[in-house]
Formats: sequence, C-alpha cells, structure tokens
Amino acid sequence: MNMTKRKAFGITLYILFLLVPIYWLVNMSFKTNEEILGSLSLWPSNVTFDNYMVIFTDPTWYSGYINSIIYVSMNVVITLLVALPAAYAFSRYRFVGDKHLFFWLLTNRMAPPAVFLLPFFQLYSSVGLFDTHIAVALAHCLFNVPLAVWILEGFMSGVPREIDETAYIDGYSFPRFFVRIFLPMIRSGIGVTAFFAFMFSWVELLLARTLTSVDAKPIAAIMTRTVGATGVDWGVLAAAGVLTILPGLLVIWFVRNHVAKGFALGRV
Repeated sequence: MNMTKRKAFGITLYILFLLVPIYWLVNMSFKTNEEILGSLSLWPSNVTFDNYMVIFTDPTWYSGYINSIIYVSMNVVITLLVALPAAYAFSRYRFVGDKHLFFWLLTNRMAPPAVFLLPFFQLYSSVGLFDTHIAVALAHCLFNVPLAVWILEGFMSGVPREIDETAYIDGYSFPRFFVRIFLPMIRSGIGVTAFFAFMFSWVELLLARTLTSVDAKPIAAIMTRTVGATGVDWGVLAAAGVLTILPGLLVIWFVRNHVAKGFALGRV
C-alpha cells in the first residue's frame, strides 16, 4: 500500500510539474501587460479577453493559424500516401540494398533542417513555389516520411504474411486487399503515424518561416511580431500560445485510442 501511495504521489507531482507552464501561459493570456510586468500573481486580478480579441479580429493573426493548419494537414496526407506503400515494400519484400536504403531514410530524419534550408529556398524560388502551403508541406516530408516509414514498417511486419497470400487466393487484387483488409489491420499504426507527423510539422519553425513570407506565413513566425518598439506584448503572445496548443490537443483526442494501442505495438 505504501508503495502504491508513493507511486501515486510521484505521478501526481510529475503531472503538476508538467501543467505548471501551461497554467501560467493561460493565466498570462487573461492579464494586461501592466499586470504581467507588475507583481507576481497566481490568477488575474482583472480578467480581460482583449488579448484573444486581437487574435480573432486581426487578419494577420488568425490567418497564421489557417496557414499552419492547411500545410500541416497537407503534410500528413502526403506523408501517409508516400509512407504506406514504402513501408509495405520494406516489410514484405527483400531487395538489394534494402537495409541501406532504410537506414538512409532514417539519416534524413536525424539531419537538422538547417542543412536542407538553402537548397529548398533556391529550388522553390526557381519553380515558383515560394510562399505557398504545398512548399512547406513538401519540405516537412523530408523528416516526416522517414519517421512514418519506420513506424509503419514495424506494424506491418507484425501482420502475418499468410493474410496476404490468403487474400490473393480468394481473388483479391492488391489495391483491394491493401485498402479493404490490410489497412484496417494497422489502423493503430496509421493513427500513431498521423499523430507524430502532425506534431512534428506543427512545431517546426525554421523551414516554415524561411520558405514563406506573407501568403503562407505560419502562426509560429507571426508570434515573433509581438516584439515592437514598446517592448513585448506578453498578453497577446500568451493568448497565441494557448491557441497554438489547442490543435494538438484536438488531434490527441481524436486519435487517443489508436495512440494508446500504438505505443504498445510497433516501433513507437
């Protein structure tokens, strides 16, 4: 019983430790700059919604959220469309250099985005893709596709090969078998992959900021504009931070069952 109480106390303390920055961010979002820069307080003395009104009424702010959601959603779709057949090939077939190719994909995930920044910038400027949503979505595939292939290959390898052979004997074509039978069997892996692709694309700043200027500017880059001649607008910046967390929470809510299963299976 004492051991159970100590574990419960430790878990509670850890959760509180994680929630303190989030609470402080929410707390600041309902304060004025004067109160934030004044005395320390655990809750707002005068609750204000002006910081959120600035974001919801200023096109510069809410367009940043729209741009981020657009290119992140595009990246998740492209990543899954590319990674699913690639992971199936690594899982089911053996060919010359397959291990080396698989390792090379992972090295792309290990490389810092700054290494590929200049080539992407010059390429997109030459072909007219600069400052577009598809440009950022394709650039993020550089590190999301290898991760997706690595995760999905682990789930696919756990599916017996006899299922493929039985489906072919029953007259299933490969596309029909892949969509109707195989994908539902690894839906937890797809959910986990979509979750990680969304998160990594959502928080990435260097490529998203450099490859856009106006039309596709993400919210993370717009948040840096709170620094002005009068200082930092801490209240608006905190409100923007709170709203930036919400899409991630929604994604976790929708794929929570798949993520729970996925962490116990595959390569997660």
